[in-house]
Amino acid sequence: MPFVTIQIGEGHSIEKKRELAKAVTDTLVETLGTKREWVTIHIDEFNRDNWAVGGELHSDKHPGRHADKSV
Repeated sequence: MPFVTIQIGEGHSIEKKRELAKAVTDTLVETLGTKREWVTIHIDEFNRDNWAVGGELHSDKHPGRHADKSV
């Protein structure tokens, strides 16, 4: 029973998360030969104010990037 945790920044639409879950599930089924109903995916979203690269917050380096487009 594969259990996958995917960490992504907040702001991706529900449609994109559906696409991601389907693509990862399809890959695991094809690669491991597991059953679709055994695949569990946890999407862990984090606030970009809590992510820094090279000493800079991601929200400062890329303001407006991945802004929620589902509104």
